[in-house]
Amino acid sequence: MKICRYGPVGHEKPGIIDDNNQLRDLSDVVSDITPETLAVVLAMRGEEAKLASLPVVESKPRFGTPINTVSKFVAIGLNYLDHAKEAELPVPDEPVIFFKAPSSLSGANDDIIVPPHSTKLDWEAELGIVIGHKAKQVSREEALEYVAGYCIVNDVSDRGFQFQSSQWDKAKSCDTFGPIGPYIVTKDEIPDPQSLEIWLEVNGQIRQNSHTSQMIFSVADIVSYVSHYMTLLPGDLIATGTPAGVGLGFKPEPVWLQPGDRILIHIEKLGYQNQRVIAQ
Repeated sequence: MKICRYGPVGHEKPGIIDDNNQLRDLSDVVSDITPETLAVVLAMRGEEAKLASLPVVESKPRFGTPINTVSKFVAIGLNYLDHAKEAELPVPDEPVIFFKAPSSLSGANDDIIVPPHSTKLDWEAELGIVIGHKAKQVSREEALEYVAGYCIVNDVSDRGFQFQSSQWDKAKSCDTFGPIGPYIVTKDEIPDPQSLEIWLEVNGQIRQNSHTSQMIFSVADIVSYVSHYMTLLPGDLIATGTPAGVGLGFKPEPVWLQPGDRILIHIEKLGYQNQRVIAQ
């Protein structure tokens, strides 16, 4: 099942996309997709008759964030060996945790707005984990039981901000720096999150082309590890790191995003993101 929110900014409605790729309105079931209502929506998995009775949305609306907000937007740094090498940073012995502000969240195809003081804007295609229920100090073996599903994340980053005294959170939390979706794909459709192709294009040119099997720390490793340092709540989002091919890693000089650039991201089974970069 694919869980989504659709409609104009600030007026999104809850929806699901069925097995026939039809968008259906969930408004008669829940008023919105929130951390509080996520369990109600997840309980509909496998209820084909009930899903088929939901109204079909005939138009092709905008997709908003697939959950209206999160208590935490956690991110993992340097989780692909090739990316750590291109960034010329040490390969971590344990997951590197930082945060993106929940206010950075935006829809999968919404514009990325360049702050006026930004000079080194970069892209990062990532697999996102959405937590299904409260997880505290869970084992690696149990970790996937706490996952609701997965989505695409673009961990947009300003490297100028990031390397000002290692200010990672500041560099990654500006408004529109967290496109997610277009939907959450429930975990029953992704039996192995370490078997997904992931790629990103900028202006039609492939920049990242990898596979989640190349992660240093797996989804199970990450959920377990993070849960030992903070309680994960329903709807919490974890971005799992990006492979090589970011603008920072280009030689002899980095390549930064500019107004007018277009970004296309795909993760196998999770759909596509398509963003335009614009000046504020």
